[in-house]
Amino acid sequence: MNTELATNALKALAHETRLRIFRRLVQAGPEGLCVADLAAHLETEANGSFSFHLKELSNAGLIRSRQASRFIYYSANYPAMNELLGFLTEHCCAGQPCGEAAHACTSEEPCP
Repeated sequence: MNTELATNALKALAHETRLRIFRRLVQAGPEGLCVADLAAHLETEANGSFSFHLKELSNAGLIRSRQASRFIYYSANYPAMNELLGFLTEHCCAGQPCGEAAHACTSEEPCP
C-alpha cells in the first residue's frame, strides 16, 4: 500500500457513519450484509445518504459489493484492511516486537 491509498482509506474512515458501517461489516464476516440489514443494525435508514457512505467506502477500496437476486450485499475488503493496518504499523516499535511496545503505551502512562 502506498501513502495515497492509505490516505484515501483513512479519509473514508474519518466520518462517524462510515466508520460505524465499516466496523459492522468487519464484524459480519465475509458474507457481509444486505443494505437493509446493515442499516437496521446501525439503527438508520437505507436512504441516499447511506448509499453515499457506502459508495465512499467502496471507492476507497475498503468494502465490496455483490448482487444476489434483488439485494445488494456489502462486505469488508479484509485484504485491504490488513494492508492498511500493515502500512500503519510498518517499521513499528523501533525494532522491538510490536505487542510488547504497543502494550506499554497507554493513554494513562507515557511510552518508555
